[in-house]
This record gives sequence, structure tokens and C-alpha cells, in this order.
Amino acid sequence: MPKMKTHKATSKRFKYTGSGKLMRTKIGKSHLRRKKKRRVKAQFDSMLEVKDQGTIKRVQKLMPYAKKKGK
Repeated sequence: MPKMKTHKATSKRFKYTGSGKLMRTKIGKSHLRRKKKRRVKAQFDSMLEVKDQGTIKRVQKLMPYAKKKGK
């Protein structure tokens, strides 16, 4: 059976922390960014924890070789 491919858009949007939590970037990170205020652009750089179990399962299927520490 061949290797599964990683979904590249998912790998750019989601990251695992050292403790195994799944983190995501804020949605709409780069679209029309020149018009946005400095405070709003700073909020886009922060990462948010994903708590929805359905989303976590979907991301695990799309990124099969991501590091999942602590589990």
C-alpha cells in the first residue's frame, strides 16, 4: 500500500504543540491584509487551540504523519 499524502493546506493552517494540543491559525489570515488595522493584523498571528473532536479527527486524517506527542 502506498504512503498517504499530507494535505498541504491543512499542514499550513494547523500545528501540534509539544504537549500534543492541536492549534490553528485565525481564519482569514492574509486576505486583504493591507486594509486591516494593526491590532486586527496582530490577532491573526496568534494561534487558537482546537477543542472540537470532529475537527481534530478530520485534521488527523489529512495530516497522517504530523507529530502527536503526549498521546
